[in-house]
Amino acid sequence: MIDVGGWSPEPVETAEAIGAAPSAALAGVLDVEPPGEELPPLWHWLHFLERPAQHELGPDGHPLAGHFLPPIPDRRRMFAGGRFRVREPLRAGDTVTRRTELASTAVKQGRSGEMLFVTVRHTFLRDGAEIAVEEQDLVYRSGDTASRPPEVSFAAPDTKAPWTLPVTADPVLLFRFSALTYNAHRIHYDETYATEVEGHGGLVVHGPLLAILCLELPRRAGLKVNGLSFRARRPVYARQPFVAAGSPDGELSIEAPGGVTAMTATFSTA
Repeated sequence: MIDVGGWSPEPVETAEAIGAAPSAALAGVLDVEPPGEELPPLWHWLHFLERPAQHELGPDGHPLAGHFLPPIPDRRRMFAGGRFRVREPLRAGDTVTRRTELASTAVKQGRSGEMLFVTVRHTFLRDGAEIAVEEQDLVYRSGDTASRPPEVSFAAPDTKAPWTLPVTADPVLLFRFSALTYNAHRIHYDETYATEVEGHGGLVVHGPLLAILCLELPRRAGLKVNGLSFRARRPVYARQPFVAAGSPDGELSIEAPGGVTAMTATFSTA
């Protein structure tokens, strides 16, 4: 039984001088030109990175302990979604402070057992003024949850939408995104671990990468997004063709083979 009673980590603040190099590197991964001075929404995920020592990592590649990691045994973490509101964009050359706090926790019963839902809130400040707020939803399980890997389809989805961006994420792309975000979770680069230990159908495409690809649609259409909400629903695996789809009315999604909608999102503009 998951019990996090009494777990109430204090808020923490970190400051970082925002450099242009990480955005240029992500642009290379996405095969687009660097965005310039202003960071597109969610590209701040390349900044404020935690860099644990090797001996601090657990068998899954995640840190064994951390300020906002819940104290439950044999912890397994999944990216569930989030929200992001922008007043002013983060800009290369600025020094930005991120204040992080625990927003909420909730234990729920799922098909495979108990799950702990944790929401962490990040508030970004420049010269003491709030410029953006992000909430990340993370789901944790305790104990061995491995199951038989699912059957995986590699048939390209037939997606009709005003905006589409077809993508097939190979292991090289996943490796590069893991490196850019300092993400050592083995489901993204160790296929044996992903399938035999965590029960996936292959290497898992990062949830944050899917969210960024969703937002490439309005960005490439020339729209300036100031708010978004997204939810991860199903995993997408390496070598599966998928489509980021959307329309100017604010609806976005990731469509995967087999009629699977892997992520849904909405956005608003200035």
